[in-house]
This record gives sequence, C-alpha cells and structure tokens, in this order.
Amino acid sequence: MVRPLPFMAEAQRLVLSQRLSEATSLIQDRLSLRRPAAASPADAFDGPTIELRADTTASASRPKPRIRPRFATPAPARAQWASRPQPAMPEGAQFLRLDYEGPAGRRAYRLYVPAAEADGPRPLVLMLHGCTQTPEDFAVGTRMNAVAEDANVLVAYPEQDRSANPRLCWNWFEPAHQGGHAGEPAILAGIVEAIAGSHAVDRGRIFAAGLSAGGAMAAVLGSTRPDLFSAVGIHSGLPHASARDVATALAVMRSGQTAERGGVPSVPAIVFHGTRDTTVHPANGDRIAGLGMDRKRAEETATGTANGRAFTRTRRASGDARCAMEHWRIEGLGHAWSGGDAAGSHADPAGPDASREMLRFFLGETATRR
Repeated sequence: MVRPLPFMAEAQRLVLSQRLSEATSLIQDRLSLRRPAAASPADAFDGPTIELRADTTASASRPKPRIRPRFATPAPARAQWASRPQPAMPEGAQFLRLDYEGPAGRRAYRLYVPAAEADGPRPLVLMLHGCTQTPEDFAVGTRMNAVAEDANVLVAYPEQDRSANPRLCWNWFEPAHQGGHAGEPAILAGIVEAIAGSHAVDRGRIFAAGLSAGGAMAAVLGSTRPDLFSAVGIHSGLPHASARDVATALAVMRSGQTAERGGVPSVPAIVFHGTRDTTVHPANGDRIAGLGMDRKRAEETATGTANGRAFTRTRRASGDARCAMEHWRIEGLGHAWSGGDAAGSHADPAGPDASREMLRFFLGETATRR
C-alpha cells in the first residue's frame, strides 16, 4: 500500500479552510527544500507538483485561491542552470536553444537534432519536465536524446517559466490550461508548429511525454489535441481535468480519487507509475490507462524484471472507440523516471527503460496506421 506524505492531509485541511498562506508554507518547508538522497534516487523529489499562492487583495480573514491563467511575461527572467548536468552529445548532433512566442504566450525550449542524416521527415517527441526541473536536467535524467539518436527522432524540451509558475510546474490543474487551444497547451502546440516550420517533421508521428506535472500536461495534450499528437507517454502523472484548483489537485495527488471528469486520453497512451510514489498516487496511472473500466475489452497482462525491478505490464489493443494502451506498474519505484540516469533529478537507473519503451510504443502504434 502506498503511504501518502504525512503532511499532505494537513496541507489539504488548511486549503479547505481557506488558510492558503499556511498551506503554502507547509508544502514549501516540507518539499521545496528537500534534496534527493544519493543512495536512494528512487525516492528523490525536491519540489511540489503544484504551486500554492494566496491572493493578497483578498480579505485577511478569508483569503481566496488565486485562480488565473499563468503565462510568461514578455521578457522572462531566466534562472541560471550552469551547475546542472548537461546531456552528452555525439559528434554532429545539435542541442539548440530556441524561443517561441505566439498569441498564448512565449517559452524557451531546447531541440535535439540527431547526428544521423534525415531520410525524409523525422518523428518529433515533445518532452515535458516535472517541477523544479529544466530541459537540460530532464534530458540527462531521461536519456531520451540517446534513444532518439538511435531512432533518428527529433526531441523538443519546452521550459516552464518562473513567471508562469515559481516552482517550474506546468499548470495542469488550472482550467485555463486544460483546453487544447489556449494557455500552456496552445503554447506547446505552437512550439511543435514552429519546429515543423523549420525542420522536416513527420506530421503523422508527433508525440508528447512527460513526468509528474509534465506527465499531467501530456495527458492534457493527449485528450485535447488528437489532431496534432499521435500518442502520449505519461510517467507519474495525473489524468486530464482531474483537478480544477489547488484543493482538488492536492486531493487527487494524494488519493488518485476525484469527482472531476478527467480520464483516458483520446490517443494511444503508454503510462508508467511506481508503486512507491508518495507524491502522485499510483491510482492516477491506473485511471489514465482506464484499467478495469471496460471489461468487454481484453487486457493482456505480463510480469517481468528489468534492471533489478519487477514490473507488471498491461496492454490493450486499439479498436472501436478505444485507443491502444500500455500500463507499466513498477515495483519499488518512487517519484522518478524509470530506467533513467541518476545524474539528472527525479531519475532512477533501476527498472525498465521508460524512454526506450515509450519511443518503441510511439513508433509502433503509428507504423500500424501508415
């Protein structure tokens, strides 16, 4: 049984009592200042998946949640990440620093261009980092560039801006960012279009993947933009529209249960979640995958071991109105990328290689439709 972080119940109680400043301080004190232990990368997580903020214009006796779209300012002040690890680069490859600006806002992003020559349009994977992470850190931890080099795939790493969320979380829990054509989803779609305008991109093989808050945003894209994304990968994430504010976000993170409408993506999805994740309850992964929701559809289940960790993999083929799905339940994995590089944050070298499995799923699913 997964135990929630002991202070989350108290934080939720404070939020429901409209004592947001106290809830913010509690979460920041207990989560924001934590550092991953070197001996246990599986449990590493040093920031909350959401950010709490009290509206200073509200009355002192009854502060209200600050519900508003969070967009980057026209000239964002970026933090310096010189001390963070940088991904290794094979000769001839590029890891470009780029900026996108559109009607919904602007974001910086990194674009990995493989060293191998393009034999026609390339697939593109949009990789969405978790809270407190940067594109460089996420690239190191997931090792997606190395996997993409082998498959000759472009990889984009959008960067959340501190002016949009001080903890660098994608704002998956705000209604303003839960539709496909406004807010952060529109910015991310704009980045994809910008890349397609400057590189030969296979429009039938564009994918999104993410961790934690990034996984939740990938679920948003997979539920609202099936016209753009062919499949999504969601690691330690939450269902689309499973929260509408801070209080419901805390509740669904803690329990995986919600009265909101969130559910299964509209495109093929591969889901990873660890059984020891005490930041985002594993029940969220079950719900994204729709496990047990349709008993008329056959689900193929297999067990195995990879890199020292046992796993249970459940597959469901596409058909009728339901898309193909893979769900990986990793025994003993905490809130971290499975099979990643411990040099990056929130990455655990043990367990199945989530990056390689995601890319295998993406390319395999789209190959059957070509």
